[in-house]
Amino acid sequence: MKAPPFDYARPASLAAVFELLDAHGDNARLLAGGQTLLATLNMRLSEPALLVDINQVPELTGVSLGEQCLRIGALTRHTEIENHPLVAKHVPLLKLAVPHIAHRAIRNLGTIGGSLAYADPAAEWPACALALDATIIVQGSQGQRRIAAADFFVDVLTTSLQPGEVLVAVEFPLAAPNWRYGFDELARRHGDYAIAGLALAVRHDAGLLADVRLCFLGIGSTPLRARRTEALLTGRALDAAAITDAAAMLASELTGQLAPLPDLTNSSATKRHLATVLLRRLLARASA
Repeated sequence: MKAPPFDYARPASLAAVFELLDAHGDNARLLAGGQTLLATLNMRLSEPALLVDINQVPELTGVSLGEQCLRIGALTRHTEIENHPLVAKHVPLLKLAVPHIAHRAIRNLGTIGGSLAYADPAAEWPACALALDATIIVQGSQGQRRIAAADFFVDVLTTSLQPGEVLVAVEFPLAAPNWRYGFDELARRHGDYAIAGLALAVRHDAGLLADVRLCFLGIGSTPLRARRTEALLTGRALDAAAITDAAAMLASELTGQLAPLPDLTNSSATKRHLATVLLRRLLARASA
């Protein structure tokens, strides 16, 4: 397929980006890594009149360490996150998740901001952001907003970004010594979209689980936290009995309104089962 005709602009500042977005409205699309946008253009699923290439905007780049968080600019490539020493030290869940993102060629170009803004419920970064209580920073001509990850993802491919706003960065809380992290997903082939995946973060206190975050991807219309299962594990030792009880609770929790959405090749029941497999697997690793 061939992309429809469009105009192209490459602004060098955020102010210039906002001017273009305010002038063209819904007829403009932002181009970052282009790993999703260019495919939708070629398949004629998207037909913007203007592409705004933001790759020369310096305000959107860089990884920086603050007193309480690690800030990652929206244009940071997946491969940069995988190899950055500050990420490995202070937000290790991200390093665990990167190898599951598509293939090396896509990781070399794709950006964390693009993934978060696109909000694919089977993508890795939205689930990690939710599991870590990240803060999404967006900006428009009217100023800047800070949005909790729990409030950012609204529905399939839908976020709380307002017209004319740009996702500029994401801030992750720094990992503490008593936290443990895990990430895994199941796909038909490596690099395919996940049938189901799990980002896990647990905090130990005197041998018991004091805080539990279980965030699933590929299950619902947004990344999904299994809060009833989290509550069951909180305050317990992470032993075989706790893992068995958690798997049973998760199977019960993922019914009714929280039942996994089926896809072309996997039923809701299949995804529910795979979610319990991932839970058992990652809890067993965390207990070790």
